[in-house]
Parts: sequence; structure tokens; C-alpha cells
Amino acid sequence: MAQPERDDKTDRSAPPPSASTGRPRSEEAHQAILDATLELLIEVGFSGLTVEGVAQRAGVGKATIYRRWPSKLPLIVEAFGELPGFEEVDSGSLEVDLKETLKRYLEAFNATSLGAVFPSLAGERAHNPELSKLLEPVARSRREPFVRIFERARERGEIADDVDIGLAADLVVGPISVTLFFRGGTPSPRMVGPIVDLALHGILRRRDD
Repeated sequence: MAQPERDDKTDRSAPPPSASTGRPRSEEAHQAILDATLELLIEVGFSGLTVEGVAQRAGVGKATIYRRWPSKLPLIVEAFGELPGFEEVDSGSLEVDLKETLKRYLEAFNATSLGAVFPSLAGERAHNPELSKLLEPVARSRREPFVRIFERARERGEIADDVDIGLAADLVVGPISVTLFFRGGTPSPRMVGPIVDLALHGILRRRDD
């Protein structure tokens, strides 16, 4: 007996077995939670932020958050990690690399929520050991681009082999923190030139000037 012909058109139009809306929904919820966390950090600060508030803002249940993060601390740290960091520049020149990296960061600092979230977390970290412990690897990784920039400069012979690279990186980044926490100002890309020039060339006049 002849077999019925297969309806190829119908088969091809059927969705593939792997097509599923479950995972995209999960990823969307994850991002919505992180976005809500950043929004609330800006609006109510660290102490005012609650898991319940994040859940309500993100449109999810609290159980959805607790399945991913055991408390608000790791949630906040992950949300902070989503914000722009230092974009490493490798031009072959120490001065250019430092200035371009700092300039791009400060532009992002003022154009995104980083400018509001960073001071809040830095202030809280000073008296919250658990938050400080969780933030440490994030803060260290954000500083690494400057360490690598100075390492490349040492390999090229632009700086001496005995230069403390970690301290050199701190000298370049430090004025941003001073502006924020001691002067109460807003870091500006206009600061970049003077910061790098002073860090690289020093303050004292040379004897042969």
C-alpha cells in the first residue's frame, strides 16, 4: 500500500524543539533586578534599599531574587559591577594611555549612574566589613587596567624597573576620590591633563630649569 506523502511544508513551519521562552524570561528578569537595584541605590541609597523594594520595582517576587542572591549585599555588588569601569587604552605611550583611559572613565562617570552609585557604596564600605569584602575583588579588577598600563610602560623602558606600579596607579586614580570625598566636587574630564602631568612629571622644579 502506498504511504501517504509527508507534508514537508507543515514540518518546516513548526518551531524547533529547542525554542523556549523560559530562559529568555529568566535572563530578562535577572537584568530587570539589576537595573532596579541601581535605580533604588540612586533614589534611596544603600541603607534604604530592600530586597522587597527591588522585587517590586523589577516586577518579580522576592523568591526570584533570593534564588539568585542570598541577600541584598551580593545583589548590590553585582549591580555595581554592571556599571562602566576603566577602558584600557594601549597606544604605545604611557602618557596617552593614562590620559585616554581616565578621560573615557570620567565621561562615563558623569553620563551614567556610576557618579551616584559609586560614592554611596564607597561611604558604606568604610563601616560595613561584609560589603567591603565583597567589593574588594570588584574594586581590584577595576584598578587593573592602570597596573597593566604601567607594566607595559616598564617593558618599553619608559619608567624605571624599580617603580612601585601599584602606588603609581594609585597616584593617577587618587585625585578622583579626593575630588569626590574631600572637596565635594564632581570629577571632570578637564582634570585628566593636570592629574597625569603631575603624576608623571612631578611638582618640584627641576634644577636645570
